[in-house]
Amino acid sequence: MATGMNAALLLLADGRFPSGGHAHSAGAEPAVGVGDINDQASLREFVLGRLQTNGLVDAAFAAAVCARCAGDGIVPWSQLEAEYLARTGSPRLRTASRTLGRQLLRGGQRAFPSARAEEAVAALGTSIPQPIVMGIIAAAAGCAAAEAALCELHHLVGSLTSAGVRLLGLDPFEIAAFGAALVPELERLAALAATTADVDPAELPADVALLNDVLAEHHSTWEVRLFAS
Repeated sequence: MATGMNAALLLLADGRFPSGGHAHSAGAEPAVGVGDINDQASLREFVLGRLQTNGLVDAAFAAAVCARCAGDGIVPWSQLEAEYLARTGSPRLRTASRTLGRQLLRGGQRAFPSARAEEAVAALGTSIPQPIVMGIIAAAAGCAAAEAALCELHHLVGSLTSAGVRLLGLDPFEIAAFGAALVPELERLAALAATTADVDPAELPADVALLNDVLAEHHSTWEVRLFAS
């Protein structure tokens, strides 16, 4: 994926950016709990599956919002939020996405203030689903739609793989190598997400992993857990 150099993208992709993602496993913890992830090979398959489903959905929404925010037209905030929530069946995951969105919005507004962010808050409040906020902040940082999508995919992989290291004691060097091997796939999916940036929000990708919603609700009943989601 050919893009211009944008140092702001590195800041948004950095796990140290204050967005609260370190407290979430993106579904890895409940998957470990039921035995779907038990080693590096099963983590790899889980990551690939998530990228093709929820990952692409989140990336497409981030790209769509970014493209609209960079333009001069009216952004259909309520429709975008409603369509995203329609693809998020789990109340637990809706809450997690809003929590992450609120934290990303707080840091993003300080780093990259924009009128579009204020517009979104006026329309939706401060608890906006995370991929929508990613699109807003990415546009404010001067990122293209494909870059917003790539950043969203990068965060998903980072959450899943770092959770795998913490939960299963996997070799972090092997996990880093796995992440590097994923680069072509991340770039492909980001480019694919960007091709849908201008479609009606109802037509954005909707192939979600429903088992992830079921596991999220199961995870919320655990008395002891390492991650919030």
